[in-house]
Amino acid sequence: MRGTTAGIAAFGAIMALAPQAHAGVNEVHVGVMQHNICVLDCKNADKEDGPNVEFQVSFDSPDFLHWAGSPQPYIMASVNTAGDTSFGGFGLEWRWDFAEGWAIEPGVGYVIHDGTTENPYPGGSQANVDFSKDHLLLGSEDLFRTSIGLTRDFEGPWEGQLFFEHLSHGQIIGSGHNQGIDQIGIRIGYQLGRD
Repeated sequence: MRGTTAGIAAFGAIMALAPQAHAGVNEVHVGVMQHNICVLDCKNADKEDGPNVEFQVSFDSPDFLHWAGSPQPYIMASVNTAGDTSFGGFGLEWRWDFAEGWAIEPGVGYVIHDGTTENPYPGGSQANVDFSKDHLLLGSEDLFRTSIGLTRDFEGPWEGQLFFEHLSHGQIIGSGHNQGIDQIGIRIGYQLGRD
């Protein structure tokens, strides 16, 4: 699974130690995401399976990001249980409360992944056609991650979240194929320092 086991172990260690070791940790999220769903380009939605198990640690917003609406920096990892594309990275996430106990949390970030970037076979060959039927061609090992979560706060430090994310290089940090990945799922969050 190309480093997936090592990634799970490393992120598990971070998750276990972060609440005790780092004063700046604000939230920890764990979720299950349906991988490679159909949103706009459905012809690629059946090429990879899932689900993905996702982990995220968010930190207190530093003072120097106050001008940008005080987003929280995060680190994250998403591990595909079927051995398809897994990824990890970092970014910023905002929280906008819109009703009692409800919030919208948009985010933007950068990830690297272990999926397929390009078709290795010559164009027009049967091997090329067969490979394209079974593989997402992401075009770059570097991808942008845009996300949005609908968050419900529970009693105490817990929260639940309906979460959507899109991965793509947008022809900005890559070239060629740009089939992208969409995921949707549910995450549980634990807010440190909140009783």
